[in-house]
Amino acid sequence: MAKNGSIYRCTECGAEQLKWGGKCDGCGAWNTLVEEPVGRSGGAADRRIVTARPPVRLSAVQAGMVGRWHTGSAELDFVLGGGIVPGSVTLLGGEPGIGKSTLLLQTAARLERAGVRVLYVSGEESVEQLRIRSERLGSDAGQVHALGETRLESILYHAGQLGAQVVIVDSIQTTFTEELEGAPGNVGQVRECAARLMRFAKESGPAVVLVGHVTKGGGIAGPRTLEHIVDTVLYFEGEHTLDHRIIRVVKNRFGSVDEIGVFRMTGSGLEPVPDPTAVFLASRVTGIAGSAVTALMEGTRPMLVEVQALATKAGFGTPQRVATGLDHRRLALLLAVLERRGRKGGLPFSQLDVFVNVTGGARLLEPSTDLAVVAALISSVHDRPVAADMVFLGEVGLGGEIRPPSALERRLAEAGRQGFRRAYVSARAKVTAQGVEVLGVNDIDELARRLAA
Repeated sequence: MAKNGSIYRCTECGAEQLKWGGKCDGCGAWNTLVEEPVGRSGGAADRRIVTARPPVRLSAVQAGMVGRWHTGSAELDFVLGGGIVPGSVTLLGGEPGIGKSTLLLQTAARLERAGVRVLYVSGEESVEQLRIRSERLGSDAGQVHALGETRLESILYHAGQLGAQVVIVDSIQTTFTEELEGAPGNVGQVRECAARLMRFAKESGPAVVLVGHVTKGGGIAGPRTLEHIVDTVLYFEGEHTLDHRIIRVVKNRFGSVDEIGVFRMTGSGLEPVPDPTAVFLASRVTGIAGSAVTALMEGTRPMLVEVQALATKAGFGTPQRVATGLDHRRLALLLAVLERRGRKGGLPFSQLDVFVNVTGGARLLEPSTDLAVVAALISSVHDRPVAADMVFLGEVGLGGEIRPPSALERRLAEAGRQGFRRAYVSARAKVTAQGVEVLGVNDIDELARRLAA
């Protein structure tokens, strides 16, 4: 049974239970119940109305009343949908050391120079350490108001006294409220602090940016309701061994989702990359078997990436299947189709170790990139390089047929801008592209014949 003044709450759906169990009664998830202390204060005082802002008709809200603050970074503004919306709450998650604090400190400095008052609250660093960081980055953040605090009541007080227009809280897992028992970072503290910061943003008008730690599985630590509370959720991605980082937006009430922004890590901080395709293809070496280029859509932006494949004789009884940047189940499906529907009765992938890699840290999340994976595998098996000016766009079905992807014209336009002159697509796609020769194929058997010719 729960202790006095405690309940058990599911971190996935937020359902409450009086006693612990291995399975949540609400959503059926296993091992998600976490003990949560109940607030010490209660009664009518907690239920009083803090503000009484009257309802208005949407037609009475003037368009000029809803604006955005530009961050000074074209890539960050792009993923946010044009800039920071006053009164919004943004959650930025990412692995330790990937650059979250660096990006936000640079953004705070640019906003201050633009006349937007910023309060940077750090629960992990002192103001002296923030000063050292700003000097190392050369970001000229001397005018940014900094506060080393973890108590929520103190943060809200200083933000109100300062009249801050943007409040950055680094991080939400270190923030706690004195109205709840329990250590900072537990489910109750994270949810309550985020909810009160959200109410502060909506009622008082400043934009709030929260930094969130991530779990071992890559999700933001804390209750799942945290991502439902905020207006925008951004994920910082990238390998520490690479010099570029990717910000991916997975939720945005004021713009498109699935957009990405690309940044390069330098000695002076994170700098936006105006042409992400050039980054992903910068180290491409032509004339090597097992390499093919495709165009994927990240939100509204087409980007070209290189897919590499290596098929070699299996050294053990069970062939290996290793995929980086591609779902291993999708790779297994494509190998089965090639085995069954490939040229001359099938290709012998059941006897080969297969390794597939998407260069630059990109991820293939859409099936429209299947044709490039298949082309790279065929090229590796036959040890015949694919032409350097060729791009592959299409989805592969279970019957080996090739289907046209969405936004094909925009993908072809980006390929032509990057210097590609030929594109293999589905024969059913009736498209033309300036400067790009469109080559239609019906199935993977026809594709294999053409690549081997």
